[in-house]
Amino acid sequence: MARGHQKIQSQQKAQEKAAKMKKQQGHGLSDQMKAAQKALVFSCAVCKSQMPDPKTYKQHFENKHPKNDLPAELKDVV
Repeated sequence: MARGHQKIQSQQKAQEKAAKMKKQQGHGLSDQMKAAQKALVFSCAVCKSQMPDPKTYKQHFENKHPKNDLPAELKDVV
């Protein structure tokens, strides 16, 4: 009788492990890197650094490239 109960416990444990693995699927490091890379849409004209939004891009440009003229797309950004 002990083997029958052990078998049931083993099957439950395997199901829980499989469910946990299925839930984790798609949350790997490579998926996170792809999502982060997709969010970086603005690229600095001088150093080719990537930024997520125009406000950050403008701050970057003013701090890192003060001698260069501000690009046209950043002139009206607040």
